Amino acid sequence: MGGAKRWSGLKLDQPHVMGIINVTPDSFSDGGQFHHVDQAILHGRQLSNEGASILDVGGESTRPGATPVGRQQELDRVLPVVSALAQEGFLVSIDTRHPEIMVAAAKAGAKIINDVSGFTNASDSVSVAVDLALPVCLMHMRGTPQTMQNDPRYDDAAKDIARWLHHQADTLIDAGLDRQHICLDPGIGFGKTLRHNLSILQNWPLYEAAFPAMLGASRKGFIEKIAGDVEPARRLPGSLVAATAVYRKGCRLFRVHDVAATLQALAVEQALMAGA
Repeated sequence: MGGAKRWSGLKLDQPHVMGIINVTPDSFSDGGQFHHVDQAILHGRQLSNEGASILDVGGESTRPGATPVGRQQELDRVLPVVSALAQEGFLVSIDTRHPEIMVAAAKAGAKIINDVSGFTNASDSVSVAVDLALPVCLMHMRGTPQTMQNDPRYDDAAKDIARWLHHQADTLIDAGLDRQHICLDPGIGFGKTLRHNLSILQNWPLYEAAFPAMLGASRKGFIEKIAGDVEPARRLPGSLVAATAVYRKGCRLFRVHDVAATLQALAVEQALMAGA
């Protein structure tokens, strides 16, 4: 990448980690651990101390089959955390697919919008993103959290998803968003089978061709499908393999639960590549 790409003020000549803060009782990996505001804020500080460049705050679980939450409940969960962490000087991302949450979080200090629906969940998602003029992470999800794993099919998963992401990025740009604000996320586990997820990882350069791309493979279910019955908290080894594999293919942005371990693995991979 030669340091040519930048996103959200970050120079992408080195890896950057987005640390996950789920202010939810039901997220697939850490639901309930940081459900209370004080716990979530402390966790954010810890992730930053471990080296996270971005703190990603979410108040609605989007795991397969998750039950939607009301907008007021989502606001009550995320706004105090976003506000506190932003006031302390951290780069905060809001993980939401709802425009009203995007607007409120931006007013509270969020500087990145991370939308698992790729700004398709509501009719005004694109216009809100353009009006806010913040960096965005544009993710691919087939269907909704309730339906996305109902027999997902693609002609060619890696290419079809890349094509959809680039089309949606063009939609945002045509509506007025600065193309330098866009990051792509192919959405590992969001409407994909194991074969589809592996195809994405194996063909990662498709997502780096025009925009920076982010890997969100941390503790995902595809690791269990490969390694056997492993609960999410014990999927770190598989998560690190996925991260280092796509780092070799150009990825410099990683959304993870385990910040320190991921950065250590990437540092070793970086050294190995430098010595090749």
